[in-house]
Order: sequence, then C-alpha cells, then structure tokens
Amino acid sequence: MGKAQYDADSITVLEGLEAVRKRPGMYIGGVGTKGLNHLIYEIVDNSVDEHLAGECTSIWVTLEADGSCTVRDNGRGIPVEMHKKGVSAERVVLSTLHAGGKFDNSAYKTSGGLHGVGSSVVNALSEHLDIKIYKNGQIHHDAYERGIPVVELVDGLLPVIGKTKETGTCINFLPDDTIFEKTKFKAEWLKSRLHETAYLNPALTIYYENRRAGEEEKIVYSEPDGIIAYVKEINAGKTPVHEPIYFKGSMEGIEVEAAIQFVDTFEENILGFCNNIFTQEGGTHLAGFKTKFTMLINSYARELGILKEKDSNFTGADTRNGMTAVIAIKHPDPIFEGQTKTKLASADATKAVFTLAGEELQRFFDRNLETLKAVIGCAEKSAKIRKAEEKAKTNMLTKSRFSFDSNGKLANCESRDAEKCEIFIVEGDSAGGSAKMGRNRQYQAILPIRGKILNVEKASMDKVLANAEIKTMINAFGCGFSEGYGNDFDISKLRYNKIILMTDADVDGSHIDTLLLTFLYRFMPDLITEGHVYIAMPPLFKVIPKKGEEQYLYDEKALEKYKKTHAGGFTLQRYKGLGEMDAEQLWETTLNPENRVLKQVEIEDARMASEITEMLMGSDVPPRRQFIYDHAEEAEIDA
Repeated sequence: MGKAQYDADSITVLEGLEAVRKRPGMYIGGVGTKGLNHLIYEIVDNSVDEHLAGECTSIWVTLEADGSCTVRDNGRGIPVEMHKKGVSAERVVLSTLHAGGKFDNSAYKTSGGLHGVGSSVVNALSEHLDIKIYKNGQIHHDAYERGIPVVELVDGLLPVIGKTKETGTCINFLPDDTIFEKTKFKAEWLKSRLHETAYLNPALTIYYENRRAGEEEKIVYSEPDGIIAYVKEINAGKTPVHEPIYFKGSMEGIEVEAAIQFVDTFEENILGFCNNIFTQEGGTHLAGFKTKFTMLINSYARELGILKEKDSNFTGADTRNGMTAVIAIKHPDPIFEGQTKTKLASADATKAVFTLAGEELQRFFDRNLETLKAVIGCAEKSAKIRKAEEKAKTNMLTKSRFSFDSNGKLANCESRDAEKCEIFIVEGDSAGGSAKMGRNRQYQAILPIRGKILNVEKASMDKVLANAEIKTMINAFGCGFSEGYGNDFDISKLRYNKIILMTDADVDGSHIDTLLLTFLYRFMPDLITEGHVYIAMPPLFKVIPKKGEEQYLYDEKALEKYKKTHAGGFTLQRYKGLGEMDAEQLWETTLNPENRVLKQVEIEDARMASEITEMLMGSDVPPRRQFIYDHAEEAEIDA
C-alpha cells in the first residue's frame, strides 16, 4: 500500500459554518444533552447582553410542542441595515463565524457572548431556524435550513412581513437530529439556568413556557433582590449564622458584586460568574476573593486575640467553612480558558475582586462585630476538626500507604506516567480477577471493591475515614481529598488520568455507581469537573450468527437494530454480570480502548447537582419519594 499524499490539495478549508457542523464539540462542548441545551443558552445570552446594555427588560423562552425552542426579547433587534458585505447585517451575524457587535466596546460595554459565534453556531446546528426582527416599525423576516438561508433577499435586505410598534428579536430553532444524540431539551436544566440569570439581573424578567405534551408549564422568573435572594435560596433548609453580607463596587472598568452568608454546616459553596456566565471551574475572580478573605479573617482573629501568637493561621478552607457566596463580575473584555467559558483567566479580575472585597468587607466587619465573631467561630470549628482529622488521617491513611500496592487489593500498573494511566474500580472479586488477567498491565490498574461502599451523604467524617474501601481509593488516587475542612486535595498529584467505574449492568451495579459518584462528588469534585471520571459500559449481549462474525451489543436498542438488519438465525447470549466474562472477553469488550464504550461523568449545573445529591442520598425520605414519583416516567427500564 502506497503512502497517502499530503500536499496542497490535502488542506481542506471549511467555509462559513461548515466548521461548526464538522466539529460541533469545539463550539458547544459536545453533542449530548449538555451541548443541546447550550444552544438555548447562546441565544438567551445574546438577549441578556441587550439587557446589560440597558435596552431590554423582558425575555420569553418557550419550549414548543414540536421540539423546537423560541427565544424572544424586547431589545433593539439585530441590525437589519445593509452591511459592507452587500447583504443585511442580520444575515452576516447568523451565517458568519466571528461576526457580532461585541468586539469593540461601543455597542456593548460587557457581554457574555464574546467570540461572535453564538447565533451562527446555533444556526449551523439547527435543522431549521426562523428569525423575526421587530425594528423601525416593521417586522423583518429570515429563515435558514442547516445554516443555509432559504429566504430571498430584496435588494440585499430582509423582506418585511408586517408592521409593529414593538422592538426586539424572536428566534425559533429546531436542533439537527443528524448532529445531536438526542434533540429533546432538558427542561430542568433550562429552568435552573433561567432562574440563575434572573438572580444575576434583578431588573430583568424572564417568562418561561413549556408547551410539550404532558409537560405544560408557565413560570415567571423575576428576582428584584438579586444575588442576596440567590444566596438565601441556596441556603434554604440550613441554619444561617448571620444575614447575608452584600457589596457592590467597580475598579478600572470591572464591576464586582458579591453576596456572602455562612451556615452551620461543614461545607463550602462559592459560585462565580463573569458577565452572567457561570464559571464552573472558577478562575481569577474567585482566586482574588478567596485570598483576600483568608487574609482578612486571620488578621481580625489576631486583632481580637482569638488566634494567639503561638497559634498557626487558619487555612483558606478553615475561613470558608460554612460559606455560601455568589461572586459576580462584569468585565469589558474577559479572557476565558476554552470556548465554553468555564474558567476565567483575566489577571485584572484578581486585582479588582481582591481590592474591592478587602475594602468593602473591612468596612462591613468594622461595623458588625457580632457577625465577624460568628464567621471567625466557623473558622475555629473547622480548624479544630481539621487538626483532629489530620491526626486520624495519619493513623488511618498514611501508615497503610506503603503497603498498598502489595496488599493484593490494588493491582497497580507499571507505568508512572499519570497521563496514560487509568484505574478501574471493579465490582466484586471474580470480575476483579478477570480484569487483572485481561488488562494491559503497562497502564491499567484494577481495584476490586466488595459490595456497596459507605453512603458518605449520611455518614460522619470519622466513619468515612474508617471505611476500608474509601481509604483504599483515597490512597490509590494519590491526590488527597477535600471536604471543607479536610482540604489537602491536590489534583496535580492524581495518579491516574482516567478513573473508570466498572460495575454490573443491573440494579446493584447502578447502586454501587451512585454510591461511588456520591463519594467522588462530595470529597473530590474536581475529578468530575475536570473530566477524569468515567463509567464503563459493558455489553449486555453477545450475538453469534450462523454465518458471519459474532458481535457484542451494549443495549436493548442495539439488539433491536441487529434483529431488524440481520437476515439469518443467531444465538443470543446475555451477560448478567462482569463475572460471567473471561479475561479475554473482558479485555475485548470493556478494557480495550479501541473497542470499549465509556461515558464521561459531567456536571451541568453545580447547584442542582448538590441539591439532588443531598435529596437522593441524604436522610430525608419524603423529598426523595416525591422525586421518584415525579420522574418515574423518564426512567429507562432494563428488562
């Protein structure tokens, strides 16, 4: 076979929106439900930008009965005049990447959509998109199919289909089912995001409507108390230590707004936003806030004599023990890491938040001594538990660290290159034995666990640390753990790039997965948010045809498809558990990177994830029962 040619003809230029359709994940983060919902957020963010510019007070978001979504606002409307490219400006915006009004600061001082890709990306990934622009007393109309315009322009301008006294933009779009795995928007995620947007924009009203059959619902999101109400909502059902602390200020064009409230629980919940976008992975604005807050609390604790000369300072985690905070900044030209904007990278945001938080909190604490003492009390409690926990950890964890690889439980891999290594958490000794024999010893480690691990949502810290399975995992991963006060987690020390949960495809297996995920989410959330946690999908069936090659099938749908497409007879083998596979089969189906199917564990909405984890895995039964009743029809039963 001759070598493939690599010359000038090999270079493909993706014109217009072709690039988006070719690599959608680069623009919206993936083609699953998360990416699908992201389409709505892109359009809504454009309407919110109009609000930030002082031109829009209301947004209407409707999930239509036909599966499409409509977003309408009462802003200025996308410009419809002739663009220097010789067509209406609207068409340039909707069909050209990196075209928009956010590149200079004249039209928008701050905005969430900064790359000029929002509307055009949604257009490219939609089966059809219809847009009406209410402007200058007229309704202008345009329409597209898979990003290609289907409306004929009149002398380069949009046709006018009516008169109006209103202003604004109305976009209806249906996602393309040839690109997305599913095309049904997740209503709960959308509602959470819209409510969040209302909290961050107290002068904005959002009207949500679901017209899908059996899901009909109307909600008005309006939060005139803004992020103060947001913090109170997050802390609902918990015992607050004080009333929320609120401040707002600006520095060098960066506006900083914060609401803080401590509660009587061992947790830390800080949400960061930049230009209304939730920065899930934090960034420079949160770094500035945390650094200053720690310095401030330590300074006050020494001033009040709570920390003596011989005492060490409170750690950052100590000072934030029990803290719920929303830190929202408005930045004229923010820098994010990645297109999906989950982490802020602007260095000037650190300085702005650091300075303003210092000034405003000092002013507040000087006037509110009782609140200050209550906050320092939370840090004291944390430090006390941390020191006791460190002693316990020395006894329970450190001593066993050296005997780990040889104790027969963890079958480690030979390579020390964390980037290439992966660890499989396997249910049961029999599957663990097959996995140990079948794996690639160079880069695959196997850790069998017996039965169901401890439910950490219901357990005290000492019980968690005394649990053999949990100790084993903490030591195996090598990066420590974090639970507000146990804060020695360091992701740079992670021993394996992929942590793969490999359990049976049955109810018990799902329960073990849930317990493991609860443990990882509560003690090592960064492993999930930074994309290190996966669930292995072992096959459910093996089909052996009378003629042709045998095949593994991973779910009922694949079996149905096989039955329809396969003409001859075949023998069907069903796997009830991993223990039924020998080492070779396990390698072939579940361990081999070439063939296996892995699901990456993602968190779309951190606040919702925390609430649902608490509800499903906590001690309070009635809300859990209600959740099961409400969502029973959505469950997919494996019969």
